[in-house]
Amino acid sequence: MSTFVESLSEDIKNAMRAKDAVALNTLRALKSALTNFSIEKGGLGTVLDDAECLTIVRKQIKQRQDSIEQFEKAGRGELADNEKLEMAILTKFLPVALSEEEVAALLEQAVDSTGATSKADMGKVMKALQELVDGRADGRTLSQLVMKRLS
Repeated sequence: MSTFVESLSEDIKNAMRAKDAVALNTLRALKSALTNFSIEKGGLGTVLDDAECLTIVRKQIKQRQDSIEQFEKAGRGELADNEKLEMAILTKFLPVALSEEEVAALLEQAVDSTGATSKADMGKVMKALQELVDGRADGRTLSQLVMKRLS
């Protein structure tokens, strides 16, 4: 069992003890998503590595972000607030985010390593940058920075 799954199980137990319904529901949904991914990958009981677990967490956070946008457009602030709480709980599982300066330095490194000169090279730069960032920055932000840099 990976350390990520052990940590998640411990957090679920703590949420039960604290009678924190929002945290408990959020963590159970994450565990369910991990189980579903495990089944898709190779059947029940397939062990996921931490990188795969983080990918699932990011998907869960992205779903919350999309829900927040929709709820705010519909004037449902209370539902958006609940989604924000869930997103904060899920964010605790992500590695520490990179600063803007660190991302800029990695962007330059990716551009240099790929020899990119125009927007046509954006795919190569994004691939190299995402490997360097290793999930510690949002993909949408990276895409915008790469586009700005190559224009």
